[in-house]
Amino acid sequence: MNKGLFLLVITIMMGLSFMQISGQSGDRAQQILKEITVEQFEDPGFWYGSIPGDVGVIVLSTREGKPKELAEGEDARIEQDDKYNLPPGKYVLGVKVKFFKRSISTFSIHPVRPIPIEGISKRLSVWVIGRNFRHKLKIIVEDFFGQKHELTMGELTFRGWQKLSVTIPGHIVQHEHHYTSTAGLKVVGFKVDCNLVESYGTFYMYLDDLSAETDLFAEEYKDIDDIPDNW
Repeated sequence: MNKGLFLLVITIMMGLSFMQISGQSGDRAQQILKEITVEQFEDPGFWYGSIPGDVGVIVLSTREGKPKELAEGEDARIEQDDKYNLPPGKYVLGVKVKFFKRSISTFSIHPVRPIPIEGISKRLSVWVIGRNFRHKLKIIVEDFFGQKHELTMGELTFRGWQKLSVTIPGHIVQHEHHYTSTAGLKVVGFKVDCNLVESYGTFYMYLDDLSAETDLFAEEYKDIDDIPDNW
């Protein structure tokens, strides 16, 4: 390879590298990432449980308390919570299931109406007490076109409170560039896949502080005089 060709190859490679770095910086510049409160589980009447009638019965109730780590950092999202008039959380949602028999089964809890999440969600998190059972917690979300998706948050094999999180896969559609309808996901419930060996007796689970890491760039810079496509 002669010297002139070598220098040309080096120049092209450097140019491509610069374009890649500039593109990545541009992508970051087009994001406003914030952690926002989605649901605090303060009202048991807002949630209802579902379980097959031959598997067991399910009861929901609020219990006073909150995770210690959450209480210590409760000012972290106070500005965002104030925007939506969310009071400080005082209660958690308790879920009690009495199994009739061991079986490969599931149960779920749902809000009386879908809970919208502002912006483009990157990650969802919820605080859970799972009582060290090998049951698996999933969150059910609805995408921009109304399709439902189940995302696994993790097994409940721990004692006390633990924060479970899941990253939103890229194939879940949260916006469509042709429409001005509100972008984002909607939470439509939680599902628990029960472990066959441990689906007996009484199972307790507690939920608190469902939050989202979300990109609010489009919400912050949308045209205030645009006409929403929601009719």
